[in-house]
Amino acid sequence: MLKKTVRDLEVGGKRVLVRVDFNVPLDAGRVVDDTRIRAALPTISYLRERGAKVILASHLGRPKDAPDDALRMDPVAAHLAQLIGSPVRKIDELTGPEAENAAAAMEPGDVLLLENSRFDPREKKNSPELSAELARLADLYVNDAFGAAHRAHATTAGVAALLPAAAGLLMENELDALGALLESPARPFVVVLGGAKVSDKIKVIERFLDLADELLIGGAMCFTFFLARGAQVGASKVEDEEGVRLAADLLDKAAASRCELVLPEDVVAADAFSADAAVQVVPGDRVPEGWLGLDIGPKAAEEYAARIRGAGEVFWNGPMGVFEMAPFAKGTEAVARAMAAAPGITVVGGGDSVAAVRALGLIGAMDHVSTGGGASLEFIEGASLPGVDALQDR
Repeated sequence: MLKKTVRDLEVGGKRVLVRVDFNVPLDAGRVVDDTRIRAALPTISYLRERGAKVILASHLGRPKDAPDDALRMDPVAAHLAQLIGSPVRKIDELTGPEAENAAAAMEPGDVLLLENSRFDPREKKNSPELSAELARLADLYVNDAFGAAHRAHATTAGVAALLPAAAGLLMENELDALGALLESPARPFVVVLGGAKVSDKIKVIERFLDLADELLIGGAMCFTFFLARGAQVGASKVEDEEGVRLAADLLDKAAASRCELVLPEDVVAADAFSADAAVQVVPGDRVPEGWLGLDIGPKAAEEYAARIRGAGEVFWNGPMGVFEMAPFAKGTEAVARAMAAAPGITVVGGGDSVAAVRALGLIGAMDHVSTGGGASLEFIEGASLPGVDALQDR
């Protein structure tokens, strides 16, 4: 870990602005999944135990740069208060007189939650003015929102340039886990990638072709690879000509690399995109005309599971099929259960994969479950993460 962490800061009696990722689902004014809130508890507890005054900032949902009553942070504050067993004061401003007065009145151990950062249109513009207003609230800054670290926003990057800035415990854990995976993975290193588009993950695939021993492809992207091979994909979702060309290039690179790129031997095909559609299992490269592949098939699921169980380390990002529909969820479930049972190191790379693992009750069986979908992939492909770059070096 090359960046300073919260453990490198003298926090006693100080006001510490902590950027957390409390972008959680709400239903009828209640938090329905508190995974991201719980992920921030170690940093919040660490600061409170050492007498810091903890000021929390987060975005929630996608408001249109203006207040939206359905996306206020009040339910989050109430839920956090239950989790820490202590009051959490929530105010209706991100910055301004109310926020400054509330911060000035804090006592050691107090927790203050600011309003949704994206209510202010200056947040996503990384406004120097907003960054300066945020800096007036605190003495120190801690970024614990890995899931937002790939955004150059005022709360993730701008304010970090104006205060002593360090990583929170969650951020440190994410960077250490993903960094170790890239620098010295246990062998054989198996990567499982799903999702819809090759073009969305081309840089990630290229990185893993240099690093992994086996790259197992699922999801709709497998059909773009099949099409690049000249195979029959029926009505399956595929990319345009440019996407097919990218897939062909990747297949060529894989053939010249030490990494084996594996496509599913069979797939579950349906005659419509519906949970009630007629289904059949067909070879992955021979989907009948008018049918579309919506999951990897039982042979592919068995093969992928066996490779996962034999791995020294596994990284997984992206579902194997349309796992929200029961007839097309078995491939994703097979991967998740194989990872849960695998003796090697298991890392789940955010997004829909985490949702699937959580739905199956297997979160605790994984060695590392990333809180950042886009951030974890950008980190892997070597892109700059503004929320990390802005932190002070050790």
